[in-house]
Amino acid sequence: MYAVALLPSESDAVLPLTMNVTKGGLVLFSANSNASCVELAKRIGERLGIELGKVLVYQESNRETRVQIQESVRGKDVFIIQTVSKDVNTTIMELLIMVYACRTSCAKTISGVIPYFPYSKQCKMRKRGSIVSKLLASMMCKAGLTHLITMDLHQKEIQGFFNIPVDNLRASPFLLQYIQEEIPDYRNAVIVAKSPASAKRAQSFAERLRLGIAVIHGEAQDAESDLVDGRHSPPAAKGISSSSAAGIHSSLEIPLMYPKEKPPITVVGDVGGRIAIIVDDIIDDVASFLAAADTLKERGAYKIFVMATHGILSSDAPRLIEESAIDEVVVTNTIPHEIQKLQCPKIKTVDISMILSEAIRRIHNGESMSYLFRNIGVDD
Repeated sequence: MYAVALLPSESDAVLPLTMNVTKGGLVLFSANSNASCVELAKRIGERLGIELGKVLVYQESNRETRVQIQESVRGKDVFIIQTVSKDVNTTIMELLIMVYACRTSCAKTISGVIPYFPYSKQCKMRKRGSIVSKLLASMMCKAGLTHLITMDLHQKEIQGFFNIPVDNLRASPFLLQYIQEEIPDYRNAVIVAKSPASAKRAQSFAERLRLGIAVIHGEAQDAESDLVDGRHSPPAAKGISSSSAAGIHSSLEIPLMYPKEKPPITVVGDVGGRIAIIVDDIIDDVASFLAAADTLKERGAYKIFVMATHGILSSDAPRLIEESAIDEVVVTNTIPHEIQKLQCPKIKTVDISMILSEAIRRIHNGESMSYLFRNIGVDD
């Protein structure tokens, strides 16, 4: 069983969840992106035994964001909680302006609590595009952020885009606990990776639950893996051979890379008569999940669950899930999805405010964060 309550430091006694467990000088702000962000901030504040700081965040008639800090933050540790709403760019500007406002008000430290890091899928070069995650990291640091608390980054290498400490927390203990407590006969389950790229995450879940693993191979590639990565030479100028334009000697022949061909869909592993649990970090466009569910049903799985940390669930995803072979979709409250839950009763939510509040407490009190990463390997 994985501990998901507030975690004491090695030298502390176990602390009640509602008492003030922080030293003085901590200010907790909530951004104004949506009601769910305020709700998450209140839950964290209750666990820490403090009230939310007073801040006014609103938009002018021309949609400029204005922030007014309504209490002193001079010399204090400030934590700003921001979840990503549907209007991602407004959410980002809210956060940047709040950070900058605290910086110019002489806050001692400014930590951003961003459970889902926006633009995390744009962390690799595509054709002649850009690495937007790096740009966003630079903007946050420039605004005055001194520490980042996030959860299950899409690629752990994103931490390297920051020149400040980044704590990439894990939601897997909460999802594992949900599987053990809420899925009857979970011992008859198999953990499924809907693509080979998800195999490491599936392996981690399977090893912790002592279950088998299955991998679906052959589905259509997602947009992240089938695009040119930008390393192609520029087109040849008129009248100049391509080898001369690229600066390659005419006698040098580089072996040609043949295009990939996806094989027919296959399931590596036995799912017949089993509960199939598909695990991933993000569920947004549900097409690949629906295709995986149909494949698993054809192979004999009698129940299908989807477990993901971040439930973006854009567009008509709730309707598609409701009409699909998926029995239940379990996500955490890193991203607000109340409207989606009203549209689709199959969507369930796991609260991760416990680990966020403990991370805030430890950072503010100068305690080690290693306790929150027990038994977590490099590949997790």
